[in-house]
Amino acid sequence: MQKYLITSREFYTDTPAIFRRILHEQFAEHSPTYALYRDKSNPNYKIQASHFVEVCNQFENVKSFIHRDVDLAKKLGAKGVHLTSSQFERVEYAKELGLEVIISTHTHDEVLKAQKLGADAVTYSPIFTSPNKGEPKGLEDLKELLKKTDIKVFALGGIVESSQVKQIEKSSVYGFASIRYFY
Repeated sequence: MQKYLITSREFYTDTPAIFRRILHEQFAEHSPTYALYRDKSNPNYKIQASHFVEVCNQFENVKSFIHRDVDLAKKLGAKGVHLTSSQFERVEYAKELGLEVIISTHTHDEVLKAQKLGADAVTYSPIFTSPNKGEPKGLEDLKELLKKTDIKVFALGGIVESSQVKQIEKSSVYGFASIRYFY
């Protein structure tokens, strides 16, 4: 099962040297195959994103993704972009630039729309209880979704411990994504 590490200012800070050190340590410890730079409030977002891509490139098997900004992802040489659930119209543009596209989804219909538009993968959330993310979907809903789609699905939301990862793994989902699990 694939692992998708998502950064957060809360755990990684916005100080470049500390950010790089923590990110490097987490990659070494957890061996994610996907990683997302996501920090909605960093005034130096572009600079930190470049540090993120540089660290990802030091690990042979880590695919770097930039949150929301298709052009920045392309400029920095990231593997892809992670779009929000309000950016479906950007899927085609990102694909034209040669980027892999992951898009956030919260309903079965959104997942099917992402597949139809040619996204490479989706995050589907929240699976478990997660702060300020609404009612969890649960494992049965995830299993039902996987019967309807061929797109790669990353379970997301409230995944903080190994027992939850083991539960998700039984669903045959492509992978899981988390902030707190990887810190």
